[in-house]
Amino acid sequence: MLVDLADIHIRAGNGGDGCVSFRRERYVPKGGPDGGDGGDGGSVYVEAAADVETLLDFSGRHHWVAGNGRPGMGKNRTGRSGFDLDLKLPVGTMIYDRDSGILLKDLAVAGERICLAHGGRGGRGNARFASPTHQTPREFEEGQPGEERSLRLELKLIADVGIIGLPNAGKSTLLSRLSRARPKIADYPFTTLQPQLGIVELTGLRRFVMADIPGLIAGAHEGAGLGDTFLRHIERTRVLLHLVDVGSELAFMPPAEAYETVRIELAKYSPALSEKPELIVANKTELTEATQAAKDLTTAIHQPVLSISAVTGAGLPELVEQLWAMIQNVKGREIPAEMPPQLAVSP
Repeated sequence: MLVDLADIHIRAGNGGDGCVSFRRERYVPKGGPDGGDGGDGGSVYVEAAADVETLLDFSGRHHWVAGNGRPGMGKNRTGRSGFDLDLKLPVGTMIYDRDSGILLKDLAVAGERICLAHGGRGGRGNARFASPTHQTPREFEEGQPGEERSLRLELKLIADVGIIGLPNAGKSTLLSRLSRARPKIADYPFTTLQPQLGIVELTGLRRFVMADIPGLIAGAHEGAGLGDTFLRHIERTRVLLHLVDVGSELAFMPPAEAYETVRIELAKYSPALSEKPELIVANKTELTEATQAAKDLTTAIHQPVLSISAVTGAGLPELVEQLWAMIQNVKGREIPAEMPPQLAVSP
């Protein structure tokens, strides 16, 4: 089950209070102050973990709290510090401050670890306030409170190629033919209810990651069908593979209209998403009259269309090579993105 959104509240531990104590030993009637400091509160860290795939652990538990520091003790003993809390998040998780909407961190690389809430500092005991003119201090400091935040976690899968198209265009079948992914395949719409990832391997030790996104229909940006809930997962993709059914009786509409419908929904969701490099592919060409339908699609949209059959495998070698070339072209034009605004976070 893919859980890609979660709202949580984190709180770092409070620092322990300083201690007021005086040395008491036999034959030492005025031993002086010996109150120790309080321990520091634990901090809350988040880490991008390669072995975590969803936000499922955070969907049913909303409050995450680090340990409080213990108060100081006599004999100049410092209280024990509170335990740190480490939250493991999937790679690709974007962390937002829920109150301000500011992006705190984009965990795009496995192993990244940052502190989102610092623990409170422990208070000083009365031994810290002793001086030649103030030899019996009774002052102490209370521990400082730990930081707390309300966060919104949003997972965006990281893939090189995102497959888009209407329901029943053959996206899941194509992914299963090109990779070892095994998405659900059936002859009815909306068989894919959550994004699926697969690794496509080419000759020469080349590989890229492909994502199958649940199908879109007209009005998806307004919530029709499965809506545009999963489009966030192709915002990170470098290339879009637009799959169009040109031969099936189960097709929602004529090929050219199907293509334009999906393009309209992409533009309404995000203009930047609709401008990504796109490879238009006519699928199910093994069916009767599909070859002519693919040619008609090319004429109607005035763009080149690659014909394939995900069932028979026709055209798939050419497809993966074209995708590889497009990915490399995009990588060559990529420039390091500016760091997103961060709100008091530290490594």
